[in-house]
Amino acid sequence: MSGMIGDGVKGLANRRLFLLAVLAVGLLSTGAFLIICAQKISLGFPLDDAWIHQTYARNLGEMGEWSFIPGQASAGSTAPLWSALISLGYLLKIPYKWWTYGIGVTALIAIAWLAVDWVRTRDRALGVWGIGLAALLLLEWHLVWAALSGMETILLAFLSILLFWVLAQEVLGFFSVGVLIGIGIWVRPDALTLLLPVAWIIFIRYQGNLRQIGAALLRVIGGMTGPFLIYLIMNWSVAGSVWPSTFYAKQVEYSVLRQSPFLYRYFEQVNAIAAGALIILLPGIMFNIGQAIKSRSWERLAPVIWAGAYIGAYAFRLPATYQHGRYAIPTIPILLVVGFEGIRIWYSQSGGSRAKRLIHRVWILTLGAVVAVFWWQGSQAYALDVAIIETEMVKASRWIAENTESDSSVAAHDIGALGYFGNRMIIDLAGLVTPEVIPIIRSEVDLDSFLDHNYADYLMTFPGWYPRLVSGRELIYSTDSEFSPQAGGENMAIYRWR
Repeated sequence: MSGMIGDGVKGLANRRLFLLAVLAVGLLSTGAFLIICAQKISLGFPLDDAWIHQTYARNLGEMGEWSFIPGQASAGSTAPLWSALISLGYLLKIPYKWWTYGIGVTALIAIAWLAVDWVRTRDRALGVWGIGLAALLLLEWHLVWAALSGMETILLAFLSILLFWVLAQEVLGFFSVGVLIGIGIWVRPDALTLLLPVAWIIFIRYQGNLRQIGAALLRVIGGMTGPFLIYLIMNWSVAGSVWPSTFYAKQVEYSVLRQSPFLYRYFEQVNAIAAGALIILLPGIMFNIGQAIKSRSWERLAPVIWAGAYIGAYAFRLPATYQHGRYAIPTIPILLVVGFEGIRIWYSQSGGSRAKRLIHRVWILTLGAVVAVFWWQGSQAYALDVAIIETEMVKASRWIAENTESDSSVAAHDIGALGYFGNRMIIDLAGLVTPEVIPIIRSEVDLDSFLDHNYADYLMTFPGWYPRLVSGRELIYSTDSEFSPQAGGENMAIYRWR
């Protein structure tokens, strides 16, 4: 009995030590990103879309209304739960940047902790490998970038890891699993894809017993239905459509990208997230898949099936790979776990010959070097991304607030910072809060007429985005900042429309 108690105390101490290590690495990794960013320009967000969430969150936290433009309800936030979480910072009077960073960093640390615990359900002797896996996740530059992006991407990544952890631990029934997916839809509609691996696991566990399979699937759907219906009703009540306006606007705006062959689009999605640890872990992923098939451990294929289908869905409908492949980033933790586990399985088989030990050491050292190099490059990319947003969108929006009439109307494609800092009526050329634009989003001729009919006063845009709209217009302001041209872009310009 005393031995069992001693083992329990030792195990608890080890878990506490591991937790402290995860917290330390996570805080150092993200904190260094922020320090590097602050030295380049200032703290901020690397995407204009993050300011959309901040605007919704501020209006909800300070005024109690779901709107982008005060007094006008809209469904421009694809992730209402994320916006609502951010709004708590405004409600509690906590500096919004630190509150938002805190949510993202907490999600990243939770991903590392749950991922290791998930792998332990299949490998109780994980030992020091668990520390390596946690460090890999906490230092993977896409994930650090996402944690500090002000976007919901990292929260969806956390929910996907949480779902597979729940399924492996069997700590929740299938009804509760459905509720979890329903909550995930409030983070991003993409969470619907999590139904696929859940259905796969149900089919495997009940081995063709149609009655049990049907009952389990009904419990999942039953748990998901409530949160899902409320989500659809909310969108309908504020926008007259069941999905957020961004769901339709993005697909129309980037429809031209779907003209490429599907396999090419799929490869581009994978390529965007493979720049880093994933490229080194690809053999491990393939080996893990092969071992699962060979041993008929079909449940182990569920994470790969989800990641593959998730990437495929974006390749099919929204094959955009900008901003470091941000749409596919939620699959990275899953793929890292599968690849890392594949390395361990490969090494543990056949006792480990001298040649295998050598290959294993080279593999691990290469992985560590690649993670470190890409972490550094990722920190530079994050700092540059923030600098561009701060010196283009934010700077131009502040100029709007200080130099235009308070009752003026501004047309813009990037409306996040403009909504937060501009304090003007906005005509959204991307259709997020002006859904009437969506059918004509690709036609500058129609947009020209639309702006005339809706009494636009100013146009804020990168000149190359709308050459017809800016042609002949009076240029009244340009940011003239250095960072966007350094990255191959332009400076934000403001034109007088009428």
